[in-house]
Amino acid sequence: MTDLRFFDRAGPYSLDELAELSGARLGGGADGKQLMTDVAPLETAGPEDVTFLDNRKYLDAFAGSRAGAAFVDERFAERAPAGMALLLTKEPYKAFARAAQALYPAKPVIPGVAPSAIIGPAATVPADCEIGPYVVIEAGARLGARCQIGAHTVIGQAVELGDDCRVGPHVTLSHCLIGARVVLHPGVRIGQPGFGFAPDREGPVKIPQLGRVVIGDDVDIGANTTIDRGSGHDTVIGPGTMIDNLVQIGHNVELGRGCILAGQVGISGSTKLGDFVM
Repeated sequence: MTDLRFFDRAGPYSLDELAELSGARLGGGADGKQLMTDVAPLETAGPEDVTFLDNRKYLDAFAGSRAGAAFVDERFAERAPAGMALLLTKEPYKAFARAAQALYPAKPVIPGVAPSAIIGPAATVPADCEIGPYVVIEAGARLGARCQIGAHTVIGQAVELGDDCRVGPHVTLSHCLIGARVVLHPGVRIGQPGFGFAPDREGPVKIPQLGRVVIGDDVDIGANTTIDRGSGHDTVIGPGTMIDNLVQIGHNVELGRGCILAGQVGISGSTKLGDFVM
């Protein structure tokens, strides 16, 4: 059961509405007006919950589930318990994700600037943005519409964020251009200098890192991940990429569209990945 002290739930949604937003279709005999109030796993779902089955190894749990409705492939429909409404789809997990997004939407932006925030000269902060306590937005930085910036975050000189970005607390951004609908979780570091130096007998000679980080639309970056700016070329993160917590991306790296990086991955400088690499 979801602990509603931590999450804001919307709804309820009718089966007709869930089918429409997920791309599923109702199985025969289902009442499209039946209301679902939550999402839950097969084992814990109750009569007002919607669940899903996308792997045959969970067929026994599916057959014994008390869920009011389930997203399921039609080939498994005959294993459904009596009284369970079926939302038929070839992609049950994705359909379930759409339902969960509808029932638990992102927290709305509450426009305003906290009194303790510091906004530098010539910075652009639209009136519909939410700027948290002790945020620093340096000179010339530019935020898009409806951005949400968490407490103690620093947005460096001339940094740009697109519309509808959500930046968690204690994030630092420098030397970067960020697209729309990007999510940065707490502690993300973007744009710090890469690990560049020339060897010398008296010790390494640091090479100024003169590139940027360019992040496409709809990217999600996990907590305490670090992305170095380029040394001369840019470091590029393609649109739709998802990066887990504690990932290190070196200078001049180029990631294509829709890549997925799991926690504690390290990408060495100047590495290039194509589209949809996992």
